[in-house]
Amino acid sequence: MEKIIEATISIFSISAIRYFILAGIPFALFYLLMADKLAKFKIQQKLATKEDFVREVWHSMQSTLVFSIIAAALVFTPLRQYTRIYTDINDFPIWYVGVMLILSLIIHDTYFYWMHRLLHHKKLFKLAHLVHHKSTNPSPWTSYSFHILEAITEGLVLVAVVMLLPMHPLTILLFTVIGFIINVYGHLGYEIMPKGFRSTWAFEILNSSVHHNLHHSKFKGNYGLYFRIWDRVMGTEHPDYVKEYDRLQAQRFNQIPQEGTIRS
Repeated sequence: MEKIIEATISIFSISAIRYFILAGIPFALFYLLMADKLAKFKIQQKLATKEDFVREVWHSMQSTLVFSIIAAALVFTPLRQYTRIYTDINDFPIWYVGVMLILSLIIHDTYFYWMHRLLHHKKLFKLAHLVHHKSTNPSPWTSYSFHILEAITEGLVLVAVVMLLPMHPLTILLFTVIGFIINVYGHLGYEIMPKGFRSTWAFEILNSSVHHNLHHSKFKGNYGLYFRIWDRVMGTEHPDYVKEYDRLQAQRFNQIPQEGTIRS
């Protein structure tokens, strides 16, 4: 038990530092240091309050603790024998790290989409998901701002991933870091995709900050995490998404949206 507690404290400390660095740097740049210069990038012109930021950080620390407990349990309890975690990098070809990382993100996106839709059920929304949706105008601090019940549900994806896929600790680290960076981007409150992204195949597949921001402001639709695929297949993508994305990009680049631009 002592070893599990020590591991949880260690994982929590590292994860908390990661949270404040990966969410704090974008917050400092976009909300403090360069807010005026980047005003055209802002999706919603209204501003969140200091009270919002404090609430988000508080709930994020609770979520980080939950995630740390789950991670420690997977590594330092008998649950470890049911996982496919391996420590010797030579047990599998080195390319497994990259392939398993991609597969883990795909699994996470699928898990998140259906879990997210379930949390929007009227009987569960007020119980758990409302905490996250108090951030109608999200910021980087919103990324882990969950009710403890939602944090447990969110964290269980790691259990599914390590039980399904051979995962080296390096792959797990990359999975959590990359997932969090994308999460911060989704809650950034600013759109930073380059001008040419709109006309690429990637636009049809990948989410944007506008995509998730619309979910926070409208409360329905756009349930996906990394990709647009499930939303498009299931007909849950918000009908104004592409129009809103084009509006913001026109605002950023001082253009008038063209009738001939690609539409979803």
